[in-house]
Amino acid sequence: MEIERDGEEAGRHNGRRVPWSALCVPVAFLGLGVYRAWIEIVFVGSFVGFPASSVPVRDLFDWTMVATALGCTLLARHIGPFFNKRSVFALCAAALIASTVLMFVSCWHVEAASALGVPSALLGGFGIALAILIWSELYSCLNPLRVALYYSASIAAGALVLYVYRGFMLPWLFAMTALLPAASLLMARRAFASLPAAELPSTSWSRFSVPWKAVLFMAAYAFGYGLLEGGMYQGPFGPHSAPGAVVVALLVYLGVAMRGGRFDFSLIYRVALPLVVVALTIVPLFGYVQGQAANFCMSGAYTAQSIIIMLIMANICYRFGVSAIWLFGIERGVRQVVMWLGRMTADAVESQEVLGAMGDMAVALLALVAVVAATTILLSERDLTSRWGANFLSGGTDSAALARKQELADRCAEIARRYKLSAREEEVLLLLAQHKTVGIIERELVIANGTAKAHVRHIYQKLDIHTRQELFDLLDMEPRD
Repeated sequence: MEIERDGEEAGRHNGRRVPWSALCVPVAFLGLGVYRAWIEIVFVGSFVGFPASSVPVRDLFDWTMVATALGCTLLARHIGPFFNKRSVFALCAAALIASTVLMFVSCWHVEAASALGVPSALLGGFGIALAILIWSELYSCLNPLRVALYYSASIAAGALVLYVYRGFMLPWLFAMTALLPAASLLMARRAFASLPAAELPSTSWSRFSVPWKAVLFMAAYAFGYGLLEGGMYQGPFGPHSAPGAVVVALLVYLGVAMRGGRFDFSLIYRVALPLVVVALTIVPLFGYVQGQAANFCMSGAYTAQSIIIMLIMANICYRFGVSAIWLFGIERGVRQVVMWLGRMTADAVESQEVLGAMGDMAVALLALVAVVAATTILLSERDLTSRWGANFLSGGTDSAALARKQELADRCAEIARRYKLSAREEEVLLLLAQHKTVGIIERELVIANGTAKAHVRHIYQKLDIHTRQELFDLLDMEPRD
């Protein structure tokens, strides 16, 4: 898919004009960055010295998030989807606002800090897990191009919020931070309302085995990041406002916006491994810049990994109708547990006096091994549109229809390999096989009408066919009345 001339011109790229529309992201979809900003202000790498943090609120916050995410996974069939349940949005907002109030109150009532930290962490972990699942459900309604564009833009937008909030005095910071959860959830509601009914999460249930390759990839990377996370908070920036995270997010955003379907998503994870290698091996040679440069590289690498895992998981939900609450509940729960294990491992290794100065080197080596393992798992798949080791299982409420959908996707993948279609042409082929018109393809892939027609023409030429009926015959499909 390539972006052609359409509307206002933003500039040129490889001799083609890039429309302003390609660079625009609906404001509502940036709300994911808003809840990321809340996390950093209140709990993770905060620039605010909350007295309530004297108790282990971070671990309690993480473990509450894990319990909530996995609980939602177990109950996903009965409680999902979330998009049409106002009670879930209200409960999430109430928990996060109450958590914010308790943490900031500890600044004015230091004597009560230890009593305020525990309920704040419990409410915050519960509320943020719901917020993550709500936003994951929203992004699972989008095609991969829009996911990459909106998610990377949200990361940058969240960092911008954090930079602005650093300038507030404590009373204003309290008031403005308390607004963030409600703002994020209102934006999510607005974004859901902007989607056509056909693109909203399905209420039917499909039994899908866990995409173990994707989960294993994420777990290996999270463990490596957890090993090094302690050093990430020693600088002036937190994990969501770090310059490395912002730079990588902006590069992905600009690459997707300007290249469209021609953007090579493998570049995202190909960037992550070199960044980690630089952070753990080359950077220490420069002495005093080690901390800043290493943090830049590691935060950039982790951001690239986060974008990839969002693309993989959201695409599984988008293509196969899998419940985002179920899948992302597993992903978030496993991620936080493994990251915690990484932190604990780093603390244990560095506390062993027998290793002495070799402790840091041992931790760095473990992190490098974890990242290399994650990259190996990632490279074992042909592309991001695969099922990552998962399959449909019998017993869903619409298992027959979902099995047909999977069979159709497999057949299109087979045809694409046989006739050497590009990844974007394979995506268009699947939409054609689903009886979607050029106009619908244009909207779903966020491309100009001429681009959609060009893809269809190229597919017909490669398959040596001339009509939609010939395409159905090739795919062994019955035409729809």
